[in-house]
Amino acid sequence: MLVGQASRRRYGLATLHSMISAWREQNRFRWDLKRILEANPHLIDDIGLTKRHVEEEIAKLPFWQR
Repeated sequence: MLVGQASRRRYGLATLHSMISAWREQNRFRWDLKRILEANPHLIDDIGLTKRHVEEEIAKLPFWQR
């Protein structure tokens, strides 16, 4: 019974790790969008996004990064 609990725990930690990795990737993407919008706003059109969409994504950043 202990072996089953250990394997479930490892699966839970792997899932947690993948969730954190996905969050960090999304956060990095939003941070990059913010930098592009500030430095080279014309590039937003080049990557196929609208300014409104970029602003909506930037709004999802934690308040201390906006």
